[in-house]
Amino acid sequence: MAVNTHTLTIPSSTSFLEEVREFVTSHATQAKFAEGVVEQMKMAVDEACTNVIEHSYEGNADQVIDITITTMPDKLVVVIRDKGLKFDRAAYQEPDLLQYAKSKKTGGFGVHIMRKLMDSVEYRNTGGFNECCMIKFKS
Repeated sequence: MAVNTHTLTIPSSTSFLEEVREFVTSHATQAKFAEGVVEQMKMAVDEACTNVIEHSYEGNADQVIDITITTMPDKLVVVIRDKGLKFDRAAYQEPDLLQYAKSKKTGGFGVHIMRKLMDSVEYRNTGGFNECCMIKFKS
């Protein structure tokens, strides 16, 4: 299988997340990932885009999010780019699941979910862009 790159640009609104999920499904399926793995990737990319919408752009729907999927023989790489507020990795703390359950809080699990579902999740800030790069290897 050759290396293939596909790009989707969406407005920073949750109403476009279904389009993102379909984009991931299409390319991950074409790359011959198992159905369960495709579902994991869809959820991780959805969470990453939701974080951009809610935190990086603070709900401002006038911005855009670029999603690039690169398929390779042994893996799929997703890069999500935005020009909003950058993710403060130093301030991030893994959620205490027991404490969340006791306090009945909702939200705050996006990064945790992404890290559990993907093999690698990295953040970069380059050239005025924030990038979240997620990798899923074939088993």
